[in-house]
Amino acid sequence: MLKVRRKRVCQFCEKNVEYIDFKDDRQLIRFITEQGKIIPRHTSGTCAKHQRQLARAVKRARQLALIPFVTDFTR
Repeated sequence: MLKVRRKRVCQFCEKNVEYIDFKDDRQLIRFITEQGKIIPRHTSGTCAKHQRQLARAVKRARQLALIPFVTDFTR
């Protein structure tokens, strides 16, 4: 039995987002794993244009300490 996968649609294209703001940390955290890695395109469903903007925004937010590089699970 074959499982048919639905093609993921870029949520930024659906909302007509032209610029992903690095100051919007709640939106950026959704695209980061628990280890602090950026979720890849094929998993998140973002298009190439928005994935590049997303990666740039995450890196800028990390440098400004808006989001952590890694999370601490030792507590």
